[in-house]
Amino acid sequence: MLDLTKLQQQSIRLDADITARQGIHWKPKDRLQNAMVSLDVELAEMANTSEWFKVWKIHKGKADAGKTHRETLMNEYVDAMDFFFLVAAIQQWTHLMPMTPDELTDLTAKPTTDLNKQYLAIKHLLYDAYFDHRQASYQHAWHVFLKIGLVEFGFDQDEIQAAFEAKNQVNEERQENNY
Repeated sequence: MLDLTKLQQQSIRLDADITARQGIHWKPKDRLQNAMVSLDVELAEMANTSEWFKVWKIHKGKADAGKTHRETLMNEYVDAMDFFFLVAAIQQWTHLMPMTPDELTDLTAKPTTDLNKQYLAIKHLLYDAYFDHRQASYQHAWHVFLKIGLVEFGFDQDEIQAAFEAKNQVNEERQENNY
């Protein structure tokens, strides 16, 4: 089962560790801008790995060396998820992120829809959240993002949970090795 609160806490803890270890001193505006750009880039990397928009390709999906396309896509997906959590923490919107098991089940039951439209909706909602400080837009972007993972990409909740935790461990080890 996907425990979004636990993942969010891991994300916040890692960010605090990185900030302290690297001696980063942010102005609040700069920290938020950097996190939003990072989220934007990670979403683009997720799309680029999936290649859903490359209608001219017969065989879609990129794979990192030694990994399947699905593993590579999952890695990009949880990278984006991490920055969703970070932006929520910076904005003090962490209350928007958790979902009950029933809410996640309802999300999983939704029909598949056009990935281009969903991707553009996420971007629009994130810009609305950033420029107009709209929590509801951020939460909606988050829900669309989760739906993409659970429905369009076909990841199950346990897979996402395990992949996020594994990636968090890799990121912690990177920090200990002066990444």
